Amino acid sequence: MAPGVSNLFLQDTRSPRSKPYITELSPLCMVIKPKALLGAHEKEVEWYHDFVDLNGRPAKDDLVALFRVTPSPGFTMEDAAGRVASESSVGTWTTLTTLTPRVRKMMAMAYDIAGDLVRVSYPEELFEEGNMPQILSSIAGNVFSMKAVAGLRLVDVVWPRKLVESFGGPQFGAPGIRRFMKVPRRPLTASVPKPKLGLSVEEHARHGYEAWSGGLDLLKDDENLTDQGFNPFSRRAKLSYRYRDKAEKETGERKSYLINITAETREMERRAKLVHDLGGEFVMIDICTTGWAALETMRDVCGDLHLAIHAHRAFHAAFTRSPTQGMSMAVLAETARLVGVDQLHIGTAIGKLEATKEEVVALRDKVHGDKSPGLGWDLEQDWYGMKPLLPVSSGGLHVGLLYPLLDILGTDIVVQLGGGIWGHPDGGRAGSKALRDAIDGYLEKRTLEECAERSPELSVALRKWGTSTYK
Repeated sequence: MAPGVSNLFLQDTRSPRSKPYITELSPLCMVIKPKALLGAHEKEVEWYHDFVDLNGRPAKDDLVALFRVTPSPGFTMEDAAGRVASESSVGTWTTLTTLTPRVRKMMAMAYDIAGDLVRVSYPEELFEEGNMPQILSSIAGNVFSMKAVAGLRLVDVVWPRKLVESFGGPQFGAPGIRRFMKVPRRPLTASVPKPKLGLSVEEHARHGYEAWSGGLDLLKDDENLTDQGFNPFSRRAKLSYRYRDKAEKETGERKSYLINITAETREMERRAKLVHDLGGEFVMIDICTTGWAALETMRDVCGDLHLAIHAHRAFHAAFTRSPTQGMSMAVLAETARLVGVDQLHIGTAIGKLEATKEEVVALRDKVHGDKSPGLGWDLEQDWYGMKPLLPVSSGGLHVGLLYPLLDILGTDIVVQLGGGIWGHPDGGRAGSKALRDAIDGYLEKRTLEECAERSPELSVALRKWGTSTYK
C-alpha cells in the first residue's frame, strides 16, 4: 500500500448503478476507461466512463434530462456522455481521493444512448428545492463548454414530484386569468401599439384606447419598451390605466394592460407596486434577460400584490434555435411554468417566427396540460396539479391566419396581433373589431368569408392581407 493511503481509497468505489467496461487499479483508486483511448498517465486519472451504465434505469425520484450530443473528433458517444453526466453532477477531470461512498451515490448516470440522444438521470439530492438558478447551473452549466462535445443541447427534462412541488407555479394560470377577465370561453386578444418604439405617452395610451374600444382585451408593451425618455414608465402607466377605465365603462367589457416592468429587480418591485396601486392586473417581464433569480423574486412580489405575470421570451432564440446547441424552448417553457408565470409566448407555427407546427403544439402542451408528453422520448411530465399557463401566440399574425391558428392550438390561448391590427387601413379600432369578429365567426363555425360579409372591418383586412403568411 502506498504510504498514507487508507483502505477506503483502495476500495472499488464504483456506483452500484454502474457497470464498468475495463478496470485497472491505480495506487489511489479504480479507473475506468477503454485502454485503447488512454495514454500511460491518463490511465491513472480519467474515470468518465464510470458515469455511463447502459443497463441502468433512473430511480423514481430522479430528475431525467434528454441531451442531444455531438462528440468532438477523437471522442466516442460514451466518452462524451460520460463527461456530460460527470461534469453536471459530482465528477471532474480526474479521479479523486476525497470521493466517499456516500457522495458516489449522487453520481449522475448516462443510462441510454440512441443515436445522438442521451438520457441522463440525476439523483434528487443534487438539487436545491425551489432554486431554478441552481438546477440550471447543474444540468445546463459547464457541460456546454467542454472540449469533448462539439455540440450539446438540453432537449427535455422530466422533473420529479418533489422538485415540482417546491416551486410556486402560476398564481392565476389560465383559469384564473379567464375569471378576472370575465372571458370564460373564447380566445383572449392582445396587441402592441405600433410602431413598437418611439410613441409618446399620449400616443401610446390613445392607441390603447382605440384598440380596447374596438374589442381588444389586452394592451401590451413591446419587450424593449420600459422607461425611455420618449415614453416614461410612470406617466405611461397612469395615462394608460385612465384610458383603460374609460374603455371599460364604454364597452362593458373587462380590459387590462400587459405593462413591461423589466428592469433591475428592485426597480421591478417598485414598478409592480405602482401597477397595483393604479388598479392593474398584470405585469410583463422579459424573463430571459432578467433571469431566473429575478423572476423567482418577482413571483413572490406579484403574489403579494395579486398581479399576474405575462412572460416575454425575448433573447430565447440566442440559445434555443440551434438544433445541436443550447437549450430547447420546451425546457425554458417548463422552467417558466415551475417558477410561476401566468402567460408565455409560444410562437405561431404559421407567422413570421421560426418554429414548426409540431414544436409549437409541444410548447402548448408543456405549459397547458396536466401532463405533457416528452419530446422524442417516452417519458411524460406529470405536473401534479400545478396550474396551466395561458399560451400566447404572436409574431406576424393577421385575421387571415386566425382560423388555421386556432385549428392548430385550440381556443384556450391569447391571440396577439401587432401589425395585423395597426396595419388595418382604417386604424386600430377597426383592426381590433376585425379580430373579434373573426373569432366570433370561428366559434360559431362560420367560414371566414361568411364573417367578412357581416363585418366591413374584417372584409377590409382580408382584402389587404388575404390568407398569406408574411415573413
